[in-house]
Amino acid sequence: MYDVQALRSHFPSLAGGTAYFDGPGGTQTPDVVGEAMRHAITQPLSNRGRLTPAERNADDIVLGARAAMADLLGGVPEGVVFGRSMTQLTFDISRALAKDWEPGDEIVVSKLDHDANVRPWVIAAESVGVTVRWAEFDPESGELDPSAVIDLLTDDTRLVAVTAASNLIGTRPDIPAIAAGVREAGALLYVDGVHHTAHVATDVGELGADFYACSPYKFLGPHCGVLVASPDLLEGLDPDKLVPATNQVPERFELGTLPYELMAGTTAAVDFLASLGDGGDRRSRLRAAFTSIEAYEDGLRDRLEDGLSRLPVVVHSRAGRRTPTVLLTFPGVDAADVSVALAESDINAPASNFYAWEPSHHLGLGADGGLRVGLAPYSTEDDVDRLLTALGSLLGS
Repeated sequence: MYDVQALRSHFPSLAGGTAYFDGPGGTQTPDVVGEAMRHAITQPLSNRGRLTPAERNADDIVLGARAAMADLLGGVPEGVVFGRSMTQLTFDISRALAKDWEPGDEIVVSKLDHDANVRPWVIAAESVGVTVRWAEFDPESGELDPSAVIDLLTDDTRLVAVTAASNLIGTRPDIPAIAAGVREAGALLYVDGVHHTAHVATDVGELGADFYACSPYKFLGPHCGVLVASPDLLEGLDPDKLVPATNQVPERFELGTLPYELMAGTTAAVDFLASLGDGGDRRSRLRAAFTSIEAYEDGLRDRLEDGLSRLPVVVHSRAGRRTPTVLLTFPGVDAADVSVALAESDINAPASNFYAWEPSHHLGLGADGGLRVGLAPYSTEDDVDRLLTALGSLLGS
């Protein structure tokens, strides 16, 4: 059974009693991640190599992190690229791909996506005269039907960029169905997996993604970004890099010396998640763990949404398949004011558009967005009940 109290015992930040609903912007961090980072940065360390203990430590950390992320996402270590953030990695890949684009080509982006999976592609397309087509989701249901993407595909489509889960309203589009259409059109599929990876067992092959990007700090790890693709696909790209830098894949995409302590923390986060599941190898344990996490978080979301149904709020998260992330607005009340009032009661639920610029505007919420309530593996029924009680008091219900 899912033992949330045992899990919470590994999070020093939870001891203060704050209820954290801001996980979609970055989760709290378990002690084992901090310990791994401290050990990595204080042991003998240098640039990667196999000659000295310091070189071997650095190399082992990098190889271990690639293997951990490959197990988490169903990729191969040789196709795992680390970067400062998902945003930075997407900008880098967009510039590399755009070198082979020309006027008359087309790309498709989605109005459901975080701007990190929109603007890099729009900027790259504009730089070489490529047409941008927009896939729209239904603002009433929150659904992005695969046909909304597939109907835009032509023989000139070079790339489709779409999220596996909306960081604003939680919608999880049918990525395999979209991928099938993209493959038939002969295009590439770039999937933003930042919000998806934190809540759902992930397999890039099952999704059909050519590129899959995510951020370890959204699933209990440190602040960095990860991209997974097949090594053969990465071999065909020519990213900007320094002349003496290696041309090996995946290293050719990693600018400068890697942040070894962040990579060690990433491995520790993956191992911590794997410890929540039963099975043989780490990949099997991770899949089992996320099955439990998803069921637990969905149960909390049902409790939350049942309580919200009795309050004067507008719930914008309505898709059939969605993460435990709920966007709220309040008739006659500013969501930012509600967030401030909740914070005074040690309840962290921020209000913003959360860089989901296009979906916030498509929902008619403009730049203000709404109050986002995000559940995490360490959330509890008590947290949910505290939030509902506080909202009831604030809204006079």
